[in-house]
Amino acid sequence: MPQPEPAADEPLRIAWLVYRGNPHCGGQGVYTRYVAREVARLGHHIEVLSGQPYPQLDDPAQLVEVPGLDLYRQPDPFRVPHVREFRDSVDVREFGIMCLAGFPEPWAFTERARRLLRERRADFDLVHDNQSLGGGVLGMMRDGWPVTATIHHPITVDRELDLAHAPTFRRRLALRRWYGFLRMQLRVAPRIPRLVTVSESSKRDIAAQMGVPAEHMTVVPIGVDEDVFRPLPQIARVPGRLMTTASADVPLKGLSFLLEALAKARVERPDAHLVVIGRLKDGSGVPRLIEALGLEGAVEFVSGVTDERIVELYAEAELAVVPSLYEGFSLPAAEAMACGVPVLATTGGALPEVVGPDGEAARTVAPGDPSALAAMILELLGDPAQRARLGAAGRERVLERFTWHAHAVGLVEMWRAELAARQEQDDRRTRRAHR
Repeated sequence: MPQPEPAADEPLRIAWLVYRGNPHCGGQGVYTRYVAREVARLGHHIEVLSGQPYPQLDDPAQLVEVPGLDLYRQPDPFRVPHVREFRDSVDVREFGIMCLAGFPEPWAFTERARRLLRERRADFDLVHDNQSLGGGVLGMMRDGWPVTATIHHPITVDRELDLAHAPTFRRRLALRRWYGFLRMQLRVAPRIPRLVTVSESSKRDIAAQMGVPAEHMTVVPIGVDEDVFRPLPQIARVPGRLMTTASADVPLKGLSFLLEALAKARVERPDAHLVVIGRLKDGSGVPRLIEALGLEGAVEFVSGVTDERIVELYAEAELAVVPSLYEGFSLPAAEAMACGVPVLATTGGALPEVVGPDGEAARTVAPGDPSALAAMILELLGDPAQRARLGAAGRERVLERFTWHAHAVGLVEMWRAELAARQEQDDRRTRRAHR
């Protein structure tokens, strides 16, 4: 039964879907936390339906747990569940897909969320999906739910970069199986009537690679908590300290190029060293690369720390580096700028939209070029005045352009537009029925 559209001044009731909400890596948990907080501050009701790991929300009452088999949990990824854990056919299929080297979480989560929402049709005006793009989302639309979604960037980019860096045929075959969920996402995304994405670069790539009509998408940049990510002038910079936030085993993040650049820079600046906010996976090739480059003792990995500790680490750094080959937005770049740290970034993907033109609020180089990175690292480490100017300009740019409040406002505008369009369709059908 169609639900009447809320009046323009009435609070909205939103069911927010996130298939995994890890608060420390991957970005989805961070994004969800701030959206839930800011949408509620605007006076709307939002509940977060999440699979494991669950996000850490400012208001825990907003969380609705949608438990699955949690097949990739740490420290036991790709685990074999006990037979008593299997409750239904979704569980069985999820485990089977994992055994075939696929990634079933987005599909399985949306199927479970669909079942839960069937019992709560009167509780929400609209469902918003945060890039799970699972088959259950289409089921929700068939059930009559208004559905919108966020797509941060097309995962097709991740797949192509992973395949390009795969060392063996066997590894490429495994990656093709893992990314099998993309076939589902490519089917679902074009059928969602309204989506938000975070940059013009992502919008172009989503249209080209996922077949989503450009007119279905609205660009609303994500934000930074400027009260948390702030300069700490009482903390002294550590000479030669570089900092980056990178998934060590994801080629898209470009950490290997930064390590090569660091090795080159240390020829002239032996004190140059790197702190990486990120976790090394078991079997990672990064330690071997560090050893081969002679960087033992010059690279430190930090993970599972609070935002406050990350801000302190930024305050200790002379330079933050974003070496990514591609970014749909880059929250770490914006957070570093908000902390008043000078930023050196590549021009991969949407990074120029975040950091601005070279030399204004950050310095930029081409992606995948260790020599260019090394040369700019040396220039900036040797120029305190330039670092100070860039740090101040970077924070100013973030405060002007990238806030979570503005992102939440943009989401609410999109939700109201979709509900208004649905109401208009319902009204047309009613008029036709009475002719």
